[in-house]
Amino acid sequence: MSEAVQTRRTLASATIRFAGDSGDGMQLTGTQFTNTSATLGNDISTFPDFPAEIRAPAGTVPGVSGFQIRFASEDIHTPGDRPDVLVAMNPAALKANLDELPNGALLIINQDSFNKSGLKKAEYVTNPLEDDSLSKYRVVLVPLSSLTERAVEEAGLNKKAAERCKNFFALGIMYYLYDRPLEQSLEWIAKKFANKEDIQKANQLALKAGYHYADTAEIFSDTYRVPQAKLDQGTYRGLTGNAALAMGMVAAGQIAKKPLFYGSYPITPASDVLHELAKLRHFGVRTFQAEDEIAAIGAAIGAAFGGALASTGTSGPGICLKSEAMGLAVMTELPLVILNVQRAGPSTGMPTKTEQSDLLQVIWGRNGDSPLPVIAPATPGECFTMALEACRIAVNYMTPVVLLSDGYLANGAEPWKVPSLDSLPEIKISHEVDPESFQPYERDPETLARPWAVPGQVGLEHRIGGLEKQDIKGNVSYDPANHQRMTDLRTQKIEGITKTIPDLEVYGDPEADTLVLGWGGTYGSLLTAINQMNSEGHKVAAAHFRYLNPFPPNTGEVIQRYKKILVCELNNGQLDVLIKSRFVRQTEPLLKVKGKPFQVSELTEFIKKHLADDQA
Repeated sequence: MSEAVQTRRTLASATIRFAGDSGDGMQLTGTQFTNTSATLGNDISTFPDFPAEIRAPAGTVPGVSGFQIRFASEDIHTPGDRPDVLVAMNPAALKANLDELPNGALLIINQDSFNKSGLKKAEYVTNPLEDDSLSKYRVVLVPLSSLTERAVEEAGLNKKAAERCKNFFALGIMYYLYDRPLEQSLEWIAKKFANKEDIQKANQLALKAGYHYADTAEIFSDTYRVPQAKLDQGTYRGLTGNAALAMGMVAAGQIAKKPLFYGSYPITPASDVLHELAKLRHFGVRTFQAEDEIAAIGAAIGAAFGGALASTGTSGPGICLKSEAMGLAVMTELPLVILNVQRAGPSTGMPTKTEQSDLLQVIWGRNGDSPLPVIAPATPGECFTMALEACRIAVNYMTPVVLLSDGYLANGAEPWKVPSLDSLPEIKISHEVDPESFQPYERDPETLARPWAVPGQVGLEHRIGGLEKQDIKGNVSYDPANHQRMTDLRTQKIEGITKTIPDLEVYGDPEADTLVLGWGGTYGSLLTAINQMNSEGHKVAAAHFRYLNPFPPNTGEVIQRYKKILVCELNNGQLDVLIKSRFVRQTEPLLKVKGKPFQVSELTEFIKKHLADDQA
């Protein structure tokens, strides 16, 4: 046993970041570390950070790919503000991430990549390994590339292929540093490369070599252990937001006893929902990769008309293209779930970066008065439950529903407790079958939903399309009074959803005068910030919106209860506009559009500033 093992320290949590070129396997490496940590029983939260350029020049800052993971023995809600350890595979990775490291952070650097060519690509004037620019960090230089090549020699790979195994060498180092076993990753490599024995052998050799190099070379003065977290009893699995959306949609189809149709056009960061659903055809799932966004939603509306549980998915630019057809779904009053996994805009914007800037677009971004419900999950795991909720609302109220996720939730992962079947909500679907009493726009007295008649049945034929419908009979109508009535009915139907959604929940100090509001993927950071401030003796409360149109029934009462309202969101003030206009309250917003989630420190500094202003 080496001396390093004898000085192992126990930590409540740790945050590490792998960073390198987009071809260095950083997402794979981070995912392996995540899966191993989850198996050990740690609570986890991840933040994959993809380069926005599909083919950025190798070794340049725009081509840097990163994966941050926080793993803990306690309940956590964010992937951490700043990493305790940065693994930098090249100069560009160091340059892109150095400003986010705290003083004293551990830097593990691939020394081999800091050559003249690598420094030039990263636009370094001087070598940071040779000047004083890294003096405030604990730097460990490892010749990763050359060590990896020697470690995998017996696998018989050429130099380029051998050097590509360096991500597993780095992973082995990190497994040693944090007392992680190798077995799970070794098994994964064996399955992944079962038909490529030379690559399988090389990656396994690299992983073992990295672990033993860290041990025998004693490159660390301390090593660490993060014990198992105390989670509620149950079966857990690691789950990303996009995978959870797919599973939630499939579960809804199974509960409703309906085939699920998903029409989509590939777009970052929503594409993985299509990929996940395509694997689940044995559950009655029908996926359709359309030629464009308009065709995707058109097919989904057709599937809804045909009686299927219908859905479509995209990101902000795709919502622009789908907006006319969304209006058609409002007019036809057919159930349709529209997934919007938001990204930074406008236009193409920053495709791989997160943002919350589509809220007003999905509420108001159509011609005419065309209201529809808008809901948003708060965590990767909640993407499952809110997908079920979107389907419930859609079929109960015969309306299209927008489910707003975002890039942070989509790609982030957390331990997800697999629910029991008994705990899942009921989704009942009934189709009109009596031609004697059928009226296509006669409404349910409770929900104002019109009947859902499947085409092809004698006596249930009715008009469909975008022209205004006559009340009850559903014929085309240009009568002014009828248009007023139908517009009012569609509005009242959406407003009536408040009867079946939960109240807005307030957490934090019950005696607080200040309320912090957020929505969507900001939840983890806000919850952590509020808990931290309460533990320090500050009186502050918070509430998080999962239902954005309509708002929960008690929203007005909650907002009027507090002297000061703070609104935190990843856009230039869209929820803030809604709060000001609907509840006539002055608010103080914290707005961010940098393509990254809130850091807890950003939130606590903002809240403390306003608490101090009140006390001055």
